[in-house]
Amino acid sequence: MTFANRLADDLDLILARTEPLWHDLRGERILITGATGFFGCWLLESFAWANRKLNLGAQAVALSRNPGALQQKAPHLAADPTISLHAADVRRGYFPGGKFSHVIHGATEANAKLNREAPLVMFDTIVEGTRRTLQFSVASSAARFLFVSSGAVYGTQPPQLTHISESFSGGPDPLDRASAYAEGKRAAELLCSLAATPCFETTIARCFSFVGPYMHLDTHFAIGNFIVDGLRGGPIKVNGDGSPLRSYLYASDLMVWLWTILFKGRSCRAYNVGSEDALNIAALAGEVAAAMPQKVKFSIAAAPAPGAQPHRYVPSTAQAREELGLRTEVPLREAIHRTHAWFAEQSPTKPALAPRGAHA
Repeated sequence: MTFANRLADDLDLILARTEPLWHDLRGERILITGATGFFGCWLLESFAWANRKLNLGAQAVALSRNPGALQQKAPHLAADPTISLHAADVRRGYFPGGKFSHVIHGATEANAKLNREAPLVMFDTIVEGTRRTLQFSVASSAARFLFVSSGAVYGTQPPQLTHISESFSGGPDPLDRASAYAEGKRAAELLCSLAATPCFETTIARCFSFVGPYMHLDTHFAIGNFIVDGLRGGPIKVNGDGSPLRSYLYASDLMVWLWTILFKGRSCRAYNVGSEDALNIAALAGEVAAAMPQKVKFSIAAAPAPGAQPHRYVPSTAQAREELGLRTEVPLREAIHRTHAWFAEQSPTKPALAPRGAHA
């Protein structure tokens, strides 16, 4: 199966599960901020696919500080006549002119390095960027707004809580500099609530952990690190004791969830977005190894401390299931297999694999 066909299969599945929703965009314009990241590329891919297949006559404006990155990652999207690239920093740059019916605000990725080294920049990018994007959305007559938030808003998940729901009232430590990202997302969610009116509906997606084409493989996320190891032929190395618990949603499922929340989610409502199928990092390494086309070994650097409670980061998605009918379709091993195959087939444009990050 070719690179193009792999992506086409995923995009067909997205469209099959969301087709009735897209007619809200017929003849309209949508703004997507953070358009060159993992989420942004998939949003543009699925928009362009639905726009063409359903003959929507819609236009998308992709806002990014570095729109040239899209030309490198996905030249077919940069060349799409229904997608316009707009260079701007959401904190201080100029927004595009004209009216928009929908806005997806996805600027600011979960960048642990930036959060650690420049927490004020991280916080300001999230909060001021969201404030300005909301103001622009109202001024441009947008009716629906989706804010891409994070499960980090809950702070540390209590070990006795297997799945964390939107009703959890805890939060990050506001005196910890490392909370800049999480507190920024919390403040931005409040801004969304304050901006909402009967004519301007704001929805929130609290996103957890994901896997799929376009993801960054060389940051601090374990699943990307392990896929890098697999691309290199192994072994897959778990740097710690492998005890933290995570769950992973595949990119095509992620897109179904985000588009559904944008079009159908209740205003001033947050929805967890992720998989409920938890596994620890050690088991994840085994899943990645099993998904590789060739035999790959994996190793775990340390044994868990006796009696220690593992760190959890796993959502409850009951609200999304019950209100919006959302579900997980792609099993984890298949998601890993598709992601590995996508990166393996990126020749001659395959990116260099940088040193592995610290697992999270």
